[in-house]
Amino acid sequence: MTYIITDACIRCKYTECVEVCPVDCFHEGPNMLVIDPSTCIDCGVCVPFCPIDAIIPDTEQGSDQWVELNQRLSKAWPVITKQKAPPEDADVWKDKKDKLPFLIE
Repeated sequence: MTYIITDACIRCKYTECVEVCPVDCFHEGPNMLVIDPSTCIDCGVCVPFCPIDAIIPDTEQGSDQWVELNQRLSKAWPVITKQKAPPEDADVWKDKKDKLPFLIE
């Protein structure tokens, strides 16, 4: 098992989770974070630090599309290890659902 990030992160990109990761498995894109499933050690320490519950185990029902997305984008995006300020409109987007159409790759 590993952890992955869902579309809940799109346009929010809160980064509290990245600093607690012991293996630096987070990658940053233009408007979302992803986890490299091949680097994640399944410790789960990041999960309680995500204020929008965007981090889920890859065993959760319906996670297949997010596993593929995290695998693919973690190869293209750089590693992030330090917390940054979220986008100015993150709070506006945090409760919105089905945000995949807004992903910038």
